[in-house]
Amino acid sequence: MANIRDVARLAKVSPATVSRILNDNQLYKTTDETRERVLRAVTELGYQPLARKHSLSPDPNAETRFSVGCLLATTRGKYSDPYYLSILGGIEEELARLGGTLSLIQTELELENPEVLDRVLHAGLSGLIMMRPLSEALFSQLHSLIPHIVGIDTGHMPIDNIEYDHLRVSRIAVEYLFSKGYRQIGYIGGSTGNAPLKKSRRFRSYLETMTDLGLEVRPEWVLNCEWDDQKCMRQIEETYQTTGLPAAFYAASDLMAMAALRALYQLGIPVPGKVAVIGMSNIEMSQYANPPLTTIDVPAAEMGITAARVITQRIRGDDTLPKRILLPSRLIERDSV
Repeated sequence: MANIRDVARLAKVSPATVSRILNDNQLYKTTDETRERVLRAVTELGYQPLARKHSLSPDPNAETRFSVGCLLATTRGKYSDPYYLSILGGIEEELARLGGTLSLIQTELELENPEVLDRVLHAGLSGLIMMRPLSEALFSQLHSLIPHIVGIDTGHMPIDNIEYDHLRVSRIAVEYLFSKGYRQIGYIGGSTGNAPLKKSRRFRSYLETMTDLGLEVRPEWVLNCEWDDQKCMRQIEETYQTTGLPAAFYAASDLMAMAALRALYQLGIPVPGKVAVIGMSNIEMSQYANPPLTTIDVPAAEMGITAARVITQRIRGDDTLPKRILLPSRLIERDSV
């Protein structure tokens, strides 16, 4: 059965644009051509908005519509990172079911534009879902004018946060490589914004797990690619040509793991014959990598769904103390290790 992400993919727009068109939201204008593409995709796929699917047993509060914004985290283009798009899709679908609308989507970079920030602050939002931490000044400004804010893995203390266990996923990855006989284990990743790599919880857990297992951490095998796939590939090649590569890499995102696979392929290095690679996030395309990528599954869509439920509860009167909700992760064994 088609969902809103399928419609967005076919129409070549974001899930938020699909939602705005189907809900006739006038806050942002769309062209007639875009509207026509979306409606054609809806018809072709037989998509039924979730709010309609549940009309036989409506939520008693569904008649009270509410509008939510989203601060999108990206490591590439605004709508090109499949991990964050999966979270966004979960938010979108659950809000629609609960009687809400995702009326605007911005990135932290876009909020640096005073006009965009002013538009967000005065959009009349009932709530905001944030996918990344902000400076305290910007967070306070948003929090002062938007009544309810829920974070996805932000760490901001005065609000609810939906998270996965960063420390545990790295430990799972390194211990799994160790169990398979690998002793030279490198790291590929980055940090949030301009923060140094040592601020990354996944990296700190990698260091701690390596120490616990009695393994050496060699600086030349720690690649801070800043979540840039092209930079990741260059660093793999440079390391190969200078110091040589470790027996295995733990890449703290599937996109970086897949960039590493491509770089190794171009260098003629077989995976996992010479170098093993394990990723983190289990994005859909990871199963189609060459070889299929061993990874740690993080329930991205479920984080979005949970965030939508929590912010709906807040909008409808929940005034309990802020929650920290930790969702589980698990190892997905494929062929890259």
